[in-house]
Amino acid sequence: MALVLHAAKTNKNSYKTLIAAEYSGIKVELAPHFEMGVSNKTPEFIKMNPIGKVPVLETPDGPVFESNAIARYVTRLKLDNPLYGSSLIEYARIEQWIDFASLEIDANLLFWFRPRIGRAVYLPPAEEAAIAALKRALGALNTHLASNTFLVGHSVTLADIIMTCNLSLGFSHMMPKSFTSEFPHVERYFWTMVNQPNFKKVIGEVKQTDATPPVAKKPAQPKEATKPKKEEPKKEPKKVPEKPKPEPAEEEEEEAPKPKQKNPLDLLPRSTMVLDDWKKLYSNTKTNFREVAIKGFWNMYDPEGYSLWFCDYKYNEENTVTFVTMNKVGGFLQRMDLARKYAFGKMLVTGANPPYKVQGLWLFRGPEIPQFVIDECYDMDLYDWKKVDITDEAQKERVNQMIEDAEPFEGEPLIDAKCFK
Repeated sequence: MALVLHAAKTNKNSYKTLIAAEYSGIKVELAPHFEMGVSNKTPEFIKMNPIGKVPVLETPDGPVFESNAIARYVTRLKLDNPLYGSSLIEYARIEQWIDFASLEIDANLLFWFRPRIGRAVYLPPAEEAAIAALKRALGALNTHLASNTFLVGHSVTLADIIMTCNLSLGFSHMMPKSFTSEFPHVERYFWTMVNQPNFKKVIGEVKQTDATPPVAKKPAQPKEATKPKKEEPKKEPKKVPEKPKPEPAEEEEEEAPKPKQKNPLDLLPRSTMVLDDWKKLYSNTKTNFREVAIKGFWNMYDPEGYSLWFCDYKYNEENTVTFVTMNKVGGFLQRMDLARKYAFGKMLVTGANPPYKVQGLWLFRGPEIPQFVIDECYDMDLYDWKKVDITDEAQKERVNQMIEDAEPFEGEPLIDAKCFK
């Protein structure tokens, strides 16, 4: 008998088991045609879990309920599973963080979330207490992640799976950027995790909420029954001449689409450098790169209309695993997509041995790093930024080497080079 998970695929508690199964090579099937509120009320389901909660895992030895217990069961089906660490102390710490994820993160998120969507009574003092407790937990988690890529050891464990799934409720529904920016290491950790292939296969693309949902309105109270009035003979309604329908151009102002606000960079004086021309030159130069592309760049470059910046990752000591380091860079470039019209970038990962260095070069429209990029892309805070002095030949040569992916770069092997264009 196959393992069958009774729950909706989009349930964050289902994700724990499905992701653990992906890492462990265990086949878990979702119950076909499961419908929340219907399937979990049937006598068959109640036999598996008397209180009708989801998820429930159907196994050859009988059902298992409670999401953490199910994820543990699936993980232990594989002998010596690295998801449970490689020593007794790692095992204990994995269990420690699983409890922390449930009692400090998930519980407080739910105390905040449920009243907001009308599933519990909304009491402002209770919400304040839940938010304070959640911030205390996120602060502790942030401190731990300042010097650790994963919760335990140097690879993904069951603790990371359960922590990330619990955090996903907050990032997707409750915690906008203005809330999470106070915890940059938690942000970095969360986006690193959800972009791992096994996570992405189950969860798909994750988008951070723009705002905390408003408090759900209370349902309107039914009005008192009034005595029925005596029916009066119906009068024929007077015929009113039908007004001609307005043409589309004559629609009311409030229905007209509002003009988009211009980006401040679009209001800068015209530059002699056309960014798209440079991007095409970079992409199309296959040979003699120094003579064609690099020379072409400096011929195009307009120091009045554009600026060049070096960036160096502040926490290189964390970069002990190559694929995690490269995923971190990939995530940064994804979140920089909002600046594609105004920027060009190169990001390099270098080093013969861990910890690996992450450093980059960015070309931005305008004399400074655009403010909207600083505001919207949290990764910016994870790097030290230094404006390039193009009168300094050494800095200019460093620009050249970064654009052309020179190897070795500053005496270190080049592991990966990514381009943003």
